[in-house]
Amino acid sequence: MEHRAGYVAIVGRPNVGKSTLLNALVGAKVAAVSKKPQTTRNRIVGVRNVPGAQLVFFDTPGIHSPRSLINRRMVEVARETLSEADVIVLVLDASAGLTAQDEELAASVAALDRATVVALNKLDRVRPSKLLPMMDALGRLLPGRDFMPISALRGDGVDAVLEKLVAALPENPAFYPEDQYTAESERFLVQEMVREQLFQQMDEEVPYGTAVVVEEFLEKPEKNVLVVKATILVDRPNHKGIVIGSGGQSLREVGRKARLEIEKLFGVKVFLELFVRVEPGWAGDSRRLKELGL
Repeated sequence: MEHRAGYVAIVGRPNVGKSTLLNALVGAKVAAVSKKPQTTRNRIVGVRNVPGAQLVFFDTPGIHSPRSLINRRMVEVARETLSEADVIVLVLDASAGLTAQDEELAASVAALDRATVVALNKLDRVRPSKLLPMMDALGRLLPGRDFMPISALRGDGVDAVLEKLVAALPENPAFYPEDQYTAESERFLVQEMVREQLFQQMDEEVPYGTAVVVEEFLEKPEKNVLVVKATILVDRPNHKGIVIGSGGQSLREVGRKARLEIEKLFGVKVFLELFVRVEPGWAGDSRRLKELGL
């Protein structure tokens, strides 16, 4: 019996639901999710095994017009991933309609001549009849591709997307063990869970000036316990006070919610200790960005 396996790049503009779709397709939480754009900074690998096939997903930072070094790195990661994929999932926000940026991205995807599924996400926010003009325009930009209305948040249409992707994969043996759902390290997953809470709970520009470094990751299997110490880097001194909050309340809440997500992910009791350190200019330091995987 033939076996299919291949790399699937999930691409799109910021805040269209790429990471939510990745988590839904993988069936496990491997990427941070928030309502703020540009939550995803790294290329995140998720793995899904189905009978006769293995899909290796690449979640990518949103493609936009970058102004800073960190944003340029993010866009470079996304565009490089496009060239490496066997299949592309182009995610568009159906509730926003087709923007000029969407059209530009669709044209660049069309030029690659790869198997492509276009996921019209956030179907829960738009009437189906509103999709017809969008699909007509996309049909001219990406002729012969599949256009699939979905709600990644609710899971609507996700299985249908998965079926289309499996059919488009090349014949290959599996790249990863059958029980593996991500290629990311456990430290990286912890970092993402903490960063997710920073994005969800901090206002305005604060989350964009933060990064998370896991300093200690100690497993105690005899006690079914994981001990984690992580440092939150902030770009500006005043952001440190905001992240910590009055009497440490904000930091405690970030830690509490992140701990619950980590416990859910690993299935063990977690002791999470968070620290905050000011590191001005970290987002513009190429050496530091490399250390952070960017």
